[in-house]
Amino acid sequence: MSEANAPENAEHTVEVDDGRAWTPVCRYQDLLPGRGVAVLVGPQDEQVAVFRERGGAVHALANRDPFSGAHVISRGLLGSRGSVPVVISPMLKQAFDLRTGRCLDEDHAPDGSTAHLRVWPVRMVAATPAEVCR
Repeated sequence: MSEANAPENAEHTVEVDDGRAWTPVCRYQDLLPGRGVAVLVGPQDEQVAVFRERGGAVHALANRDPFSGAHVISRGLLGSRGSVPVVISPMLKQAFDLRTGRCLDEDHAPDGSTAHLRVWPVRMVAATPAEVCR
């Protein structure tokens, strides 16, 4: 989601697409700029890290760090490498592109797998009155 699409003064719900359905995960206003949260999505309760950039853009990535195996990406630091928005893993400090999930530091994890995080489609929808009052 781009900064231009970030809601200004309205209540919105952040939803993540698990490939089968859009799952409401939190209110946009509950996401702190520059921080992430971990949510469970889909029938397998997969851990997803949802981030709100300081400019308002929202991203959703796999929460599992491919280098350590720990589910900690949501605790990472947001920043940038040049014009690329990134999250820095709190474990071994690799940088991952928030838009693509690609690791900017290494191509492969220690187990030989590709070093990238799954990117989950994310959108915002106007919250219903019941959601606003939670």
